[in-house]
Amino acid sequence: MPEVVDVLLRREGTATFGQLRAVVSGRAIRAALATGSIRRIAKGVYALPAAPDPITAARAQGGLVSHLSAAVLHGFDVLELPDKPQITVPRGQHRRLSPVSCVLHWADDLPSDGTCTSKLQTVLDCARTLPFAAGLTIADSALRGRVLDRSQLMVAAANLSGPGCRRARQVAAAADGRAESPLESVLRAILIEAGILGFEPQVVVRDGTFSSRIDLANPALMIAVEADGFAYHGTRAALARDCRRHVSLTVRGWRLLRFSWEDVMFDPEWVLQAIRDAIAGSPGHHNGSDSRTATLEAAGSGRL
Repeated sequence: MPEVVDVLLRREGTATFGQLRAVVSGRAIRAALATGSIRRIAKGVYALPAAPDPITAARAQGGLVSHLSAAVLHGFDVLELPDKPQITVPRGQHRRLSPVSCVLHWADDLPSDGTCTSKLQTVLDCARTLPFAAGLTIADSALRGRVLDRSQLMVAAANLSGPGCRRARQVAAAADGRAESPLESVLRAILIEAGILGFEPQVVVRDGTFSSRIDLANPALMIAVEADGFAYHGTRAALARDCRRHVSLTVRGWRLLRFSWEDVMFDPEWVLQAIRDAIAGSPGHHNGSDSRTATLEAAGSGRL
């Protein structure tokens, strides 16, 4: 069932039978329906199950919507939707009986008004409690949407204490609003956690006759790394455009490595090995030493 749910998440929660069958088996779809992992909302149309209302859960518990549930309410990109509403209540407060099941967190100095933790607090909470890639995805999204300033995030993370504070500071240090999608954030997180440095998001390669922007690039090594979602590369026109772009980068000395959603999300070790092989100049990769140098510009030159 995870594959069926993943497809729906990538399509913002809904898909037709044909769209699902292009990726997963009919048996998997029937199994997901039988277990309640997905639901049929119309003939031939499927969706993720409706989640309990987090605001209702927060009011029932006398707290605030927080963590991943708050990230969704704030409109941040997330890698997965919460199974249950995540609620933060004042420290010392006991769980109240409620028909809405939820995950409780406790915190000091919780605001007495509002229904949701602030955008900054939400990013910090997620950075502390989620895996690095998931936390970075949310932080990148907040910076990309300009609802937070990177220096503000860095200062707030530096002042944290307690469980998860080190991870939150790592997320704040790596967060970059230039990342254009969750898949790019996860790909960058894989490199960072492996200690592979020198790759910058959204690097522009430009000369007199050509201009292209790369998801992640190491200009010194002339290695380009792309995170390819099917939605942007699934048509004949997109294929023709991608082929010409690939050739144009190659003749300029770039090694272009393209990874799918499945590669990045389900086989990060293979992704890392491919990038390590490219860096090491393994057989099958040219070193680009005789190639013509293109002018490089980092899109939005400074971090947000």
